[in-house]
Amino acid sequence: MEAFEQFVALALEAEGFVVTSSIKFPVTKRTGKSAYPELQTHGYEVDLIGARSDRLVLASVKSFFGSRGVAAEDVIGTSKLTRQNKLYAMLNDPPVRSGVIRGAAKTYGYRVKQVELRLYAGKFAAPTLGTHEGKIRAWCNLQHAGGGPIRVFCAADVVASVRNLATKKQYRDNPVLATLKVLDAAGSLIPISVAGT
Repeated sequence: MEAFEQFVALALEAEGFVVTSSIKFPVTKRTGKSAYPELQTHGYEVDLIGARSDRLVLASVKSFFGSRGVAAEDVIGTSKLTRQNKLYAMLNDPPVRSGVIRGAAKTYGYRVKQVELRLYAGKFAAPTLGTHEGKIRAWCNLQHAGGGPIRVFCAADVVASVRNLATKKQYRDNPVLATLKVLDAAGSLIPISVAGT
């Protein structure tokens, strides 16, 4: 599991989900060949899956801390670079999206309306301007995926949830929680009451 995914998994656990990582769901699509119709099946990966009695969350997790960040055109599927669009096929390709949702619902015993798609972005492109984040949130809010729109979470959302978990006295052998507890004990974290204001 990638490092930011560990943060996101803890945030999902804080919502009462049991979390697993990196599952592929097969989706059959028609290819772009114009000479004759051809179908191909590919496995599309879901980074994290959160399950609880009332809901199944399929999460696409992109940290991109050391790069440009999550760009609106890539998420929406309008990038000139096909490879970039494909990184978000679960979100921006309707046949893939519905195939993954139906496959996950069937595999785990949920109704399609109980499935929720989420995008967790560690860093958005052009963070100072906020244009990419705003476009992504607006576009995701207009999509119908499973039981509703695609929900978008940023690093601050995830960290707030995980920091709250780290304040609990009960010990868990988890590298993310241990890191936060060490930083807090060393006085290297802004207190939650100050950080939240």
